[in-house]
Amino acid sequence: MINLIGTYECKADAKGRVMFSSALKKQLQPVLNEGFVIKRAVFQPCLELYSMSEWNVMMEKINKLNRFVKKNNDFIRRFTAGVKIVEFDATGRILIPKDLCDFAGIQKQVVLSSAVNIIEIWDKDKYEKAIDDATVDFADLAEDVMGNTDLDELS
Repeated sequence: MINLIGTYECKADAKGRVMFSSALKKQLQPVLNEGFVIKRAVFQPCLELYSMSEWNVMMEKINKLNRFVKKNNDFIRRFTAGVKIVEFDATGRILIPKDLCDFAGIQKQVVLSSAVNIIEIWDKDKYEKAIDDATVDFADLAEDVMGNTDLDELS
């Protein structure tokens, strides 16, 4: 598993190509040749970029769902809607498909934000709004998520 660090600003060109920073590409070096999967995020208007190995781990979990339960089938359909395989080109860019650019509202200014083992890809304005909106509730969220947990249990 890869643990990514950092938030990086970059630009998307008119075709949806995004150049990754050298610092982020360096962190991705161990998985660069396996390819990546890009998809719509579940909770936010952004995209998620998985290395192929991380995607396969996620698919193992998804594949354990009973498909004879309607909500499981509905979840799988929505979770995998618009999923695409992407690779870095020779200059270190990925091409974000137009339908996914439209979903995330990506125009020109882009934020690549590490989310532990995946990268969130945001339109810069939407990212700043999401961070601002979350600031007010972050203390409560941190307490709810981490405050009542023995941190040793998380490992």
